[in-house]
Amino acid sequence: MTQIPSPTDELRVAARRIDRRRFLTVTGAAAAVAFAANLPNTAHAAPAADGSALESDPFTLGVASGDPLPDSVVLWTRLAPLPLEPDGGLPAEPVEIAWEVARDAGFTRPVASGTEVAHPEFAHSVHVEVAGLAPATTYHYRFTTGPWSSTTGRTRTAPAPGALPAAVRFGLVSCQRYDQGFYTAYRHLAAEPELDAVLHLGDYLYEYAVDATAGVRGTPVPAHLNRETRTLEDYRTRYALYHSDPDLQAAHAAHPFIVTWDDHEVDNNYAGAVSEQGDPVEEFLVRRAAAYRAYWENMPLRAPQLPEGPDLRLHRRLHYGRLAQLDILDTRQYRDDQAHGDGWQVPGEEAADPARTLLGAEQERWLADGWRASEAVWNVVPQQVTVARRRDRLTGPWPLSMDAWDGYPAARERLWAAAEEAGVENLVVCTGDVHVHYAFDLKADWDDPDSRTVGVELVTSSITSGGDGAERPANWEALTGANPHLRFYDGRRGYVVVTLDADEARAEYRVVDRVTTPDADVATAATFTTTAGEPGLRPA
Repeated sequence: MTQIPSPTDELRVAARRIDRRRFLTVTGAAAAVAFAANLPNTAHAAPAADGSALESDPFTLGVASGDPLPDSVVLWTRLAPLPLEPDGGLPAEPVEIAWEVARDAGFTRPVASGTEVAHPEFAHSVHVEVAGLAPATTYHYRFTTGPWSSTTGRTRTAPAPGALPAAVRFGLVSCQRYDQGFYTAYRHLAAEPELDAVLHLGDYLYEYAVDATAGVRGTPVPAHLNRETRTLEDYRTRYALYHSDPDLQAAHAAHPFIVTWDDHEVDNNYAGAVSEQGDPVEEFLVRRAAAYRAYWENMPLRAPQLPEGPDLRLHRRLHYGRLAQLDILDTRQYRDDQAHGDGWQVPGEEAADPARTLLGAEQERWLADGWRASEAVWNVVPQQVTVARRRDRLTGPWPLSMDAWDGYPAARERLWAAAEEAGVENLVVCTGDVHVHYAFDLKADWDDPDSRTVGVELVTSSITSGGDGAERPANWEALTGANPHLRFYDGRRGYVVVTLDADEARAEYRVVDRVTTPDADVATAATFTTTAGEPGLRPA
């Protein structure tokens, strides 16, 4: 991949050099919180309490696991007896938590245990990286403190590095605005059998204010949630609201999650250090630091993802034996600002600038290097925004989404060139963001339907965002007519189940017909396959 200097990369380097005193001068106490030391001062901290004094259940936010390796998983929980209070209902003191891992849900076959300290600096969250596990194995885990026990979670390690498993199965989810619907799709996802992991593709929460009745849910929530998230306290309480949902908790307890973010975890359509409203860079980076800190605190992420101020390295690589390599991307933190604004616009010279980047130079290089070294049958790329070209009308001139890869065509061409140079034959891009189900063939030349198919893109609909959807949205005829590489389009809510084996990839598009009531059934709207060595989607 040819490397082009990125103005966004230069801005980020400059931002890292901004003196902390300047942040304090500009934004006061908020900066002091956002740029607090990344690790608690354990040398002078009070001894951790054992939890015996807690008068109510501190495990109100459930449990989670994530980022499976062949010999390890990370386990997560966060103590919060009063989850929607700014302090979670706990004093600013460390609390000791015990954890256990076993081969069975009854914990009669234990394999590992230990203790971890939940520090108030991390909102009493813990991230336990359990090592010494067997590959491709299902485990159960739980936490305890004082007289209190968490729910039991199920997790699974990745296959051994040289193994070629018969199959691996992933769930794809995205976009779960709390006040726009019930998480019924998560209840059904929790019941999906034999998922190796769930890939969360962004918009885990939304920064917008939540009104007194939590929108369509009709349940009272505290008044301090009725504002847009800007401070560390705001983001922490918003995650607590989302984690309090029993269906989301069930999905986390049932399957390990592999997460990446999009924009709403910070600010709608932000680009690098540029906010939606064009706030001063110093102020926005303080907000971004708070959002990134809260993201790490509330996700099952490992220590390398611990943020440093306004930076968090989220792109990372996981392997499922020789069957699948997962290159998890971050299309928000390093991108250039959107061209012509962040909506749908007819592309001009600004969008066509070959220097523009969505991933940043370092991440582009990292991805190209990973593809060159890959020995996997399938190269899977979990990321955020639509890669395929999307025209929304039958005749030109055609506006395109400036927030998606359509707004960064030179970056997309470098992506294709890197895949070709590395000899990637079986490329599967997994995408969220758009609140609809799509299935795309990815073409070398969008204007020639007969051109080479580079790979396939599986786009999952939202869990709730957008409210009740429709099987055929109003623009169905235009999108299906204007984009011959679009193989499937459905506007209902749901998720996708992807099964990979040595011969084919199979995508099953699950849908619920409504999210404004909590009792919707799930159905499979369509199933597509692509054959190893013969990229292109076919109805199953």
